[in-house]
Amino acid sequence: MASSTTEYGTLYMCATPIGNLEDMTPRAIRMLAEADLIAAEDTRHTLQLLNHFDIKGRLVRYDEHSKEKQGAYLLEQLLEGKNVALVSDAGFPGIADPGEALAKEAIAAGVKVVPVPGANAALCALIASGISAYPFFFGGFLPKSKKNRREQIEVWKYIPATIILYEAPHRIEEVLKDLLERWGDRELACARELTKLHEEFYRGTISSCLEHFKENPPRGEFCLVIAQGEDKPVEASEELEPLEEVKALIASGMDKKAALSQVAKQRKIPKRELYNQLLQEGDEVDD
Repeated sequence: MASSTTEYGTLYMCATPIGNLEDMTPRAIRMLAEADLIAAEDTRHTLQLLNHFDIKGRLVRYDEHSKEKQGAYLLEQLLEGKNVALVSDAGFPGIADPGEALAKEAIAAGVKVVPVPGANAALCALIASGISAYPFFFGGFLPKSKKNRREQIEVWKYIPATIILYEAPHRIEEVLKDLLERWGDRELACARELTKLHEEFYRGTISSCLEHFKENPPRGEFCLVIAQGEDKPVEASEELEPLEEVKALIASGMDKKAALSQVAKQRKIPKRELYNQLLQEGDEVDD
């Protein structure tokens, strides 16, 4: 990997408002105003933002369809010492958009990549969902194909975390039906039009949200926050013997007495029995 050089420019990953223009930070305004180039998914959309804040800048289109050609051009500009501000249509660039590719290319070339924080739909939905925020998994948009979507949902079924997804209004009901069928009826918060005039949260379960949409047709972009499901069942062939599980927990750093108590409770066997087996193995347990 190339080493960082002061002659190189800097790639600024600038967050922009997801709805409310008051969420634009003073730092982001300054970065956009000072950048030699502003790379945007939709130059017309970004131009409206720049005009609102009276920012004059050289706009360059950088989207999913042009990222290979434009990415090479932007990297060339960075290596020549130009500063580039990268923005998405809303929120953080690099999350569920092509900005990730440019950041990787810049880092590989030794170019400094700097985050300029701001609004983010996933985190806004998470903190106001009423569902545990730690740990969480961000899945972005599910595949558009029904077959691929259902396969992906199955893969994520047992993730031990709150799951955050983005979805379009014309697919939201199909997605919820697939989730209900494959994950069961989990607690859910469904947020739409975040930070905008018609911001709305529906908090309930997957099935009750589907009922809600029967009387309230979905409109606007959605962010789903879905509670963690049940632990993945352990296959009989994969299940450790009780004593082996105790040893594995101890090896992972758990206190011996705590490991004995946990396994005895889960396996519904006397703790003393496990204790004696451990002693027979030559391992002592402090009283």
